[in-house]
Amino acid sequence: YWMVTGRTVGGTQLGAVENRLSRKEALRLYTVGSAWFSSDEDIKGRIAPAQLADFAVLSADYLTVPAEQIRDIESVLTVTGGDIVYAVKPFDGVAPAPLPPVLPAWSPVAHFGGYQR
Repeated sequence: YWMVTGRTVGGTQLGAVENRLSRKEALRLYTVGSAWFSSDEDIKGRIAPAQLADFAVLSADYLTVPAEQIRDIESVLTVTGGDIVYAVKPFDGVAPAPLPPVLPAWSPVAHFGGYQR
């Protein structure tokens, strides 16, 4: 949301128009770019043979929803290392029980939930 709109989660415009990225470029930086930054581009960052099977199925189409709705997109299915680690409807039948704990344990999210709640 930030990279595409230049707005904070609260909606404050901070980023200049010329510094905004396309949705595809923002997605590439968060996936392939993050893997490159951690020197893991040979094992993660893309859905491809010999890459780790980490991915999320989203609640809406990131590439087509109105920009203001990007911040409302949530994962409905999260797979890490080929294992389902989180699922809600319509995938809740395959959800692990119980959900793994929030890490690190001292994270405010572990005590108060995420900003979306």
